[in-house]
Amino acid sequence: MTDEQMLPYFADCAERAERLRRDGADVVLVTGCELSLFARGYLPGDTFNERIPVLAGPDREAALRPLPDKVNAFLGDVVRTVRPRFAGPVSYASCPLDGVDWSPFDIVGLDAFRSLRNAATYRDDLRKEFTHGKPVAIMEVGCCTFRGAGDYGGSGWYVAMEPDGVTPKPHLVRDEGEQVRCLDELMPVFEDEGVDSVFWFSFAGYGTPHRLSGPDPDLASYGIVKILDEHSGYPADARTYPDMPWEPKEAFHALANHYRARRQQG
Repeated sequence: MTDEQMLPYFADCAERAERLRRDGADVVLVTGCELSLFARGYLPGDTFNERIPVLAGPDREAALRPLPDKVNAFLGDVVRTVRPRFAGPVSYASCPLDGVDWSPFDIVGLDAFRSLRNAATYRDDLRKEFTHGKPVAIMEVGCCTFRGAGDYGGSGWYVAMEPDGVTPKPHLVRDEGEQVRCLDELMPVFEDEGVDSVFWFSFAGYGTPHRLSGPDPDLASYGIVKILDEHSGYPADARTYPDMPWEPKEAFHALANHYRARRQQG
């Protein structure tokens, strides 16, 4: 959608969120996610898949330069639209390309994937976000389910898939432990730096089901569970939750153990 097409949806979301808040729910309104990538009018290309190659192309710098001004102009309109309709805290799920001005928001929202590109400065970059004097929430963090996926962070899915977008590349090695290592290394960083909330990306990759034989689309999934369908070949007697269409990955248990330990600590 374009900015003009999206704005009425944010107004509607704000009104729905306010009804929930008045009913007693603890609600934060997140006004979009990585608009520079997912919305029209920021990067060249009508679709997300057309925009992604721009980031690796020769015109990258020229394409990125105007993004913060465009994003912040629209986010200003969004916040002015939702504030009269929603009385709770407002945030936004940003990527580094957005260059967000956080002054209109109550919570700094970061899609904070770590990769080889930013590993050396990751903690320092995170620490800078606290200078706004507002709570910092990690809206997305994680990696895919193949060996070495942590080196690619948020672009792991792009690295893993053939150009058809549904078939994983044949050289990849399945490694659920890759997600666990990512989680175990980054959660202490977030705790040390005082991050308010962390959301692992994601619970499930519904478009990338697990296959026991042949190409396994789940290699390109960030999910902490593997989606099972009639083609998965997963034995019924080996299912952890027979009534669920998914099976936990190692990261599912690692995340549960992490929060269990946190509760025990008080």
